[in-house]
Amino acid sequence: MRSTFFESRRNALFCFGQMRKECCGCVGARSQVGCRLLFISPLWTQIRTKTRMGGRWNFTERTIIFRFIHSPEFNPRLRVMDSTERNENPKEVGAGSVSRLFALLRTLGEVPEGGERVTQLAQQVGLSQPTTHRLLRSLMDEGMVEQDARSKRYRLSLEFFALAANAGKTGNLRDLVRPSMLRLSASLGDSLFLLARSGFDAICLDRSEGPYPIRTFTGDIGGRVALGVGQGSLAILAFLPEEERETVIRYNLPRLKDFHLYDEVLLRSEVENVRRLGYAARNTGVLEGMAGLAVPILNRDGHAVAALSVATISDRLGPSRLPMVVELLKREAAAIGPRINPFDPTLRRPSQTFGG
Repeated sequence: MRSTFFESRRNALFCFGQMRKECCGCVGARSQVGCRLLFISPLWTQIRTKTRMGGRWNFTERTIIFRFIHSPEFNPRLRVMDSTERNENPKEVGAGSVSRLFALLRTLGEVPEGGERVTQLAQQVGLSQPTTHRLLRSLMDEGMVEQDARSKRYRLSLEFFALAANAGKTGNLRDLVRPSMLRLSASLGDSLFLLARSGFDAICLDRSEGPYPIRTFTGDIGGRVALGVGQGSLAILAFLPEEERETVIRYNLPRLKDFHLYDEVLLRSEVENVRRLGYAARNTGVLEGMAGLAVPILNRDGHAVAALSVATISDRLGPSRLPMVVELLKREAAAIGPRINPFDPTLRRPSQTFGG
C-alpha cells in the first residue's frame, strides 16, 4: 500500500535530502550520492533518477524507501543514542549495559523520597530516555524498582532493600572497628573504647586496655551513659542530625545535671565546639586525674553512629601530645566510616552484641 508520506514529489525530494544529512553521518564522502546504506542497493541509482525526473516509484522501490525512512539509521527517534549501544562487540555491549544498570541504581538511591520521573533519571544518568525506560522496566521485572501508580515516579523497592540487608549480615561494627582499636592501643599505649548510640544513651561496645589504670563513665563493655556525659558520647551527640540532636539535648538535660556537668548554655556551647574541632577533649574534672579524647565515626551521610575514645591519665594528654592523638583517631575513624554496614543490627540494638 502506497504511503501518503510519498505522494508528492516535493515530499520525496525532501526525504532524500534529509537522508543524506541525517541517516548515518556520511555527509562527507557520499553526500552527493546518498547514504552508504542505500548506496549498496542496485536499485538506488534508479530510485534517485526517478525522484529527480518526477517519475513514479514501483512497489519494490517504495518498499525500500519506506523501510529505510522507518529505520533507526535514518529516524533520529529510533536511532540508538548511546555510544555503548552502537558498539558492535557483543561482550562490550553486555558490559556497557551492566555499567548503565548500576549507574541507574546509584541514581535511584539518591532521588527524593517520592521517586523521580524517567526524564530526570535519563538526564542524571546521561542516557537517552528510551534506554533509561528499558532499564527501568527490566529492574521492575526483577522487583528491584517500583513505580508509583499516580505520580509515575520511580524509586527503589522494598525488595531491593531486603536484598541489601541480607547481603550485609556478615560482620558488625565491633568486628569492623576492632583492628583500629588494637592499632591505636599499641601505638599510643593507652586504653581505647568503642561507643555506639542507643536511643538517648551511648553504650560501650568494646575496649582495648592500655598499661595505665583508668576510670571511665561507661566502665566495662556494656556500660551505658547518657549522651553528653564523657568525651565519647559527646562526640556522638555533636554529630547527630540537627533535629535528633535537639531532641536528645532536651531529653538529657535533667540527666546531665545529675552529673553536675552542664547547664543548657554550656552544653550547647560544648556541642558547637566539638562540631568545629571535629573531636571532644574537654576535661570536666569529675574523674580526677583522668583525661580523654574522642572522635565521631560518621556514616555516609556525615552523621555519627559511634565514637572512638581514648582514656588515659591527665599527664599523657597534654597540649604537646594532643594533636598527634587527634590525628591518629581521626584517621582511623575516617577509614571506618565508609565501610559501615547501614543494616548492621548493632546500630539499632547495640546492647545485644556483647560477648567475648
